[in-house]
Amino acid sequence: MEKITDKIAALPPGTDYFSLEFFPPKTAMGFSNLRDRLDRMERALRPLFVNVTWGAGGSTADKSLELAEICQRELGLTTCLHLTCTNMSRRMIDKALEDAKVLGIRNILALRGDPPRNAEYRDSDDSDADDGEEFSWAIDLVEYIRKKHADYFCIGVAAYPEGHAAESHPLGQSLEHDLPYLVDKTQAGADFIMTQLFFDIKAYENFERTLREHPSGAFKTIPIIPGLMPIQSYQMIKRTTKLSHASIPDHIMARLDAVKGDDEKVKQVGVDILSELVEQVREVKGRRHGPRGFHFYTLNLEKAVSFILERTHLIPDKDEENEEAVVDDEAQPPAPAPAPEPEPAAAATVPSVQINGLLETPRGDRSSRRLSSIGSDPRNHVIVSRASNPDYETTAALAGIPAEPVNTRANTLAISEGEGALGREATWDDFPNGRWGDARSPAYGEIDGYGVSLHMSVTQAVRLWGHPTAPADISDLFIRHVRGQLSAIPWSEEGLLPESNVIQDQLVQLNARGWWTVASQPAVNGVPSNHRTFGWGPRNGFVFQKAFVEFFVPSADWARLSGTLRTDPAVCFYASNSAGEFESSDTSGGIAGQEATGASTNAVTWGVFPGKEIVTPTIIEEVSFRAWSDEAFKIWGEWARVYGKGHPSEAFLRRVRGDYWLVNLIHHDFVEPNALWELLLKS
Repeated sequence: MEKITDKIAALPPGTDYFSLEFFPPKTAMGFSNLRDRLDRMERALRPLFVNVTWGAGGSTADKSLELAEICQRELGLTTCLHLTCTNMSRRMIDKALEDAKVLGIRNILALRGDPPRNAEYRDSDDSDADDGEEFSWAIDLVEYIRKKHADYFCIGVAAYPEGHAAESHPLGQSLEHDLPYLVDKTQAGADFIMTQLFFDIKAYENFERTLREHPSGAFKTIPIIPGLMPIQSYQMIKRTTKLSHASIPDHIMARLDAVKGDDEKVKQVGVDILSELVEQVREVKGRRHGPRGFHFYTLNLEKAVSFILERTHLIPDKDEENEEAVVDDEAQPPAPAPAPEPEPAAAATVPSVQINGLLETPRGDRSSRRLSSIGSDPRNHVIVSRASNPDYETTAALAGIPAEPVNTRANTLAISEGEGALGREATWDDFPNGRWGDARSPAYGEIDGYGVSLHMSVTQAVRLWGHPTAPADISDLFIRHVRGQLSAIPWSEEGLLPESNVIQDQLVQLNARGWWTVASQPAVNGVPSNHRTFGWGPRNGFVFQKAFVEFFVPSADWARLSGTLRTDPAVCFYASNSAGEFESSDTSGGIAGQEATGASTNAVTWGVFPGKEIVTPTIIEEVSFRAWSDEAFKIWGEWARVYGKGHPSEAFLRRVRGDYWLVNLIHHDFVEPNALWELLLKS
């Protein structure tokens, strides 16, 4: 039940510490797998504290508290619970704070959250209990917590090294504009400051110097913890920096652009970039006495952050504390003792690791190491080894070697970094896999952790989407988006990928019919892996795709279409509506017309590469579709709230939400590129 500031104060001057952030997974299987991951990361990395993100209201908030309980009570991690104030009544905030106290949590990160929604959308039983309390800004939450709970909670607040982009302010994104509000939040009772992610060290240096030298004196001694995000994939970092308004310096972007066609290389370069950034922040913070903190947005993944922490010596080396991973080499004698002078952080290597009789090549020799994942932007990637492979099997000689303990810190760290058979199992979802990856992954889904949102202000939403009052209005929005004339729709903050140009005409025809497409891809039959549009992975391979499309369709149309689809053995579909009704043609083989024996997994993108197993980076399955469907229909509600209760557009969008079905349709005949589209357009 320690406070973060007490733990920081107890550290000697010049000591480094770090914290990790996690969000509640979207599926029960993801939650279970995150529990194991947290246990492993606690033993291997030993962060000073962890953050748990918050989704306002309903099941998302319950999942946040469930995850916080796992961290605080089960694993004994000092836990900081995020708490957003907007769209939250006093009753809801009181309950969250009381729940935190019951769990033994004494640390709160007070955030604003999404822009406030209209008051009429609050829960009906909240109005009598608020007693005039209003929560529109983070300062309101800080003041309320101090008033109700005095000094029981250690309170943190957020800051933006490059300024917070606020469309309502004429100067736009500006640290100078933010400063008065940050002063007010701090003086209202904040105990520490945690920053938004950044990649520009000059911006952060200016930010910390400005705060420390501020004439108010508000920031003279308060801990300022910089937020850092490991680069997990090219597309993800582009999306994240766009949403957070964090700039990426040209020299860093050039390094990522050079390898953007291979996610494995993007992740490796990302580790280099973040390791360098840690060292640069160290230098900035080294000009002052006191502990130096670093906060990592893990995205519920462990491998990249483990590499960064070890490379930058934020955690002890594997051979410290009398805990050594067992070192061996098939062809060479044992490695000599480390040289007295350590290598530079960016060039550090770690010896090979033997875990339960399985050998791994030293990480310094990446070219000879078997890669668990091969893929590239813009696909979502998840590779799960389902078949036996000689690389994973021990020899008769090795089978006789007694297994070493796997719970030492050294071996646990090796597992977190993907070493050995256990490491391959632990980091199987090493790449962010989006909503078309494996729903068992703790990182499954659009990775933000704050619940359903339009990711834009009311003003921006109205400017983009106007005031729809008829199906034709929405059809027009979707058609413009497909044609690249509209930058975003509520279900996608970005335009379509270049591969969609191949099926643009078909998508336009579907949307003109009133079947609004939110995801799709064309069929591809064995194009070279270096193909400019469809290629991914290493050279000299071939890639394949099944055509699929996901769309909203009126219930009357779905009743007719579903009958046709059920008789076609070449298709698999999943469908649901806002009431939770679910229909599917899925069976153990994904073939229509057969009795279901269990939900199947449909690989819709795969690659064949020299010397490697078949890689399946994009899959669609019932669990992932159900999880996404729930969010997709909530987005209709978020869009309706833009217009206010009683507005014609609000009423229309709610009618659409209640009537339409979301359908995902996969066509197994990837040899015939027009099969899916002919089926739909003739129906």
